[in-house]
Amino acid sequence: MDLETRLLIVDDDPGIRELTAAFLAQHGYVVDTAEDATTMRAAIAANSYALVVLDLMMPGEDGLSILRTMDRQAGPAVILHSVLSEDIDRIVGLEMGADDYIAKPANPRELLARIRSVLRRAVTAPTATGTLERSYLRFAGWRLDPVGRQLYDPEGVLINLSDGEFRLLLALVERPRRVLTRDALLDYSRGAHAEHFDRAIDVQMSRLRKKLARSDADELIRTIRNEGYMFIAEVTTK
Repeated sequence: MDLETRLLIVDDDPGIRELTAAFLAQHGYVVDTAEDATTMRAAIAANSYALVVLDLMMPGEDGLSILRTMDRQAGPAVILHSVLSEDIDRIVGLEMGADDYIAKPANPRELLARIRSVLRRAVTAPTATGTLERSYLRFAGWRLDPVGRQLYDPEGVLINLSDGEFRLLLALVERPRRVLTRDALLDYSRGAHAEHFDRAIDVQMSRLRKKLARSDADELIRTIRNEGYMFIAEVTTK
């Protein structure tokens, strides 16, 4: 792990902020804290963070409102942290681009494992020249850039994908012509430590299909009844 990896803990509870920051610092991270949206944005403007642990329930501007304003393409990864336990609250957060969700009170070691998992998924390896390799995954005229996290249609038009939609598509494209269960897709797109919610995958899948739909094209994602989903196009890398 990079010892200079910087994290930001956003929580209105000073006890949680201090204890979480101290624990993560013991594991080599540089950790800053913020008590609300204002101090969080000031911290992000002044520093480069790999990941933000963001509390949902805060006075004033809440976590979902903050998340909605964040750059989910170029900004830091986000793990939501909340006492809310309803599936719909977690699904909304994940649909808005959060990388993971953990309920309070969180075991510090579980939070650490979630952070490591999210950061591993965010890492891209540089080439010998120090630039990022641009190998595209190509299928049915489409082009997916795993490094730049971008999707282009057959006419070269950039298709806007949420973070969750991108990771779901990448999980499918990397495993073409295989039946993938909802649990498997959750593991591939969010990590083995993610909470499992079938509806979250179904909602994202519906939105992804609409963005991949073309009147003159065959279906790319097939539903396999009682089993899961299959990406049916041939995929090449170049």
